[in-house]
Amino acid sequence: MPHSAIQAAIYKKSLYTALSAAMLLSAVSCASTPSTAPKADTIKTANYCLSSNDTETLASSKAQSAQQRAMNCMLNELQTYQQKSMSARQQYFAYKAQAWLNYATHKDSMNSRSDAGVQAAHAAETILEALKNNKIEELELIEDIPSTSALMRPDLWATLNALKESGGTNSAPREIAFSEVALIWAAADQCERGAKSSNSHFRMADRWLEQAREAFVNAHDSKTNVALEALIVRYYEAYAPLDSSDDTCSGQVLPIIHKN
Repeated sequence: MPHSAIQAAIYKKSLYTALSAAMLLSAVSCASTPSTAPKADTIKTANYCLSSNDTETLASSKAQSAQQRAMNCMLNELQTYQQKSMSARQQYFAYKAQAWLNYATHKDSMNSRSDAGVQAAHAAETILEALKNNKIEELELIEDIPSTSALMRPDLWATLNALKESGGTNSAPREIAFSEVALIWAAADQCERGAKSSNSHFRMADRWLEQAREAFVNAHDSKTNVALEALIVRYYEAYAPLDSSDDTCSGQVLPIIHKN
């Protein structure tokens, strides 16, 4: 082979090797970009951190993310609607928003990649806006389970929604709100990390529901309490077949059973 032809072949081979290496580096760079990109905040600090109390919150939490500071300010606002002077419905939803924010804050602090924290923050924001705009009656008392969670422990879900349907939020708005979010949180954790991770949240939901049930019983006569027990059984019969026994979280539409 002529000397010039050999040189040309060597040059082409070197050029091909260099281009291949460049393309490989580019592919690696593109593949790694999503994992290092920061998650966009879903709540804006300026929308909620407006009062003097919120200014103090901001000053004492500079190490936190903008998302966490905004959620702290939202918690301050929610306290207004948790007072005994507010209606039971307002208190229930204000406590439910607080529970959602606790969940969202936990996910944000863990830098979780799941959508659970984003959904929780959005749920809290929706409730707070409804409270501020006097549109709380437009919110559904019994909601479906979000897509990041599932129906597990149908016995507890049956008790929860039977209490709601029977007016239990009038006697225990905080306990019912906290138990509901705890059930959603527990199932989501079980899907993400297994049963050991969910046990504490299921126990917490159980304790809240026991307190809510006790408050309801103490506030009503025996006939009403017997009706509650019967409604719990009917809810359980409807929910038991929906139990996500395979630890798959894709949400759940919850049937509503009205009292006779």
